[in-house]
Amino acid sequence: MKKHNFSAGPCILPQEVLLKASEAVQDFNGMGLSLIEISHRSKEFVSVLEKARALALELLDLENKGYQALYLSGGASMEFVRVAYNLLENKGGYLNTGTWSNNAIKEAKIFGEVVEVASSKAENFNHIPKMYGIPNDLDYLHVTSNNTIFGTQMKSFPNTKVPLVCDMSSDIFSRVIDFSQFDLIYAGAQKNMGPAGTTLVIVKEALLGKVSRQIPKILDYSAYINAKDTMYNTPCVFAIYVSMLNLEWLKKLGGIKAIEEINEKKAQLIYSEIDLNPVFQGFAKKEDRSIMNATFTLTDEKLKDSFDALWKEAGISGINGHRSVGGYRASMYNALPIDSVGVLVDVMSEMERKG
Repeated sequence: MKKHNFSAGPCILPQEVLLKASEAVQDFNGMGLSLIEISHRSKEFVSVLEKARALALELLDLENKGYQALYLSGGASMEFVRVAYNLLENKGGYLNTGTWSNNAIKEAKIFGEVVEVASSKAENFNHIPKMYGIPNDLDYLHVTSNNTIFGTQMKSFPNTKVPLVCDMSSDIFSRVIDFSQFDLIYAGAQKNMGPAGTTLVIVKEALLGKVSRQIPKILDYSAYINAKDTMYNTPCVFAIYVSMLNLEWLKKLGGIKAIEEINEKKAQLIYSEIDLNPVFQGFAKKEDRSIMNATFTLTDEKLKDSFDALWKEAGISGINGHRSVGGYRASMYNALPIDSVGVLVDVMSEMERKG
């Protein structure tokens, strides 16, 4: 039976991407060698890396605007450290909207003063804070665009005079945004772009080189930019290649505008069911609901065993909610077909009938 993959990460990927990736593991471009056994400095992989960088900037409409695209290791959690190491001289500002922004704050405090400009922690992060002041003396303001665990998403971003940094791990390439408003964007690939193992960092070069501390090269964004094709260290070859394939797929589909329309339809389908079906209730405030991660709970926990049996029988996978919220979480990343959302909605409707 085909599985309907609602996993929050690693994410679902297009079937054509998985097929090409599997072929490359056997024989990459007719070389008689596997992708994962060739040199990362070979012209064949350098070409992959260059294309992956170029596609990221092209899809985000950041070509020739002073940005560099880097594929680094360590996940978004490493960027919690690397951002602060490279940017925090006196004071960093953070919008606290969930587990990952909270973790980023903890890491940044190692390097200097941190100000929480606003937080939704008191309400278990069920919304995005509004109407908060931003001090003008910040080195940067850090926000998280989408909160995978709690199912909230920023629908707009603060207009600020200080550099804006954004963790887009779980919704990058999913919706049209003016990406030039950000000075640095980072995203772990495994949420909406590729397999675990690499992190995309988009950084404006003018932002760097302003802290007085000495930065270890492995943590210095400039070291990776300056190394260019020679590469500072060994990148995650397979994860970068699959991310490149995924970005090619997205471009062929019509880019971010095209996928946003599909994602909106998927989100409307499931949220309509959540709102109309008395068996379920949404967790996130309606105005802040994520189009990537729909979080919901049962109105009567005694129905849990029955509902779990129904969705498992339908071939649905990965919808158990995070322990911080409980209930269920349907992650609808770019590659998830709308038909899979339809299957889940049908199961929810059947649960109401059986109620």
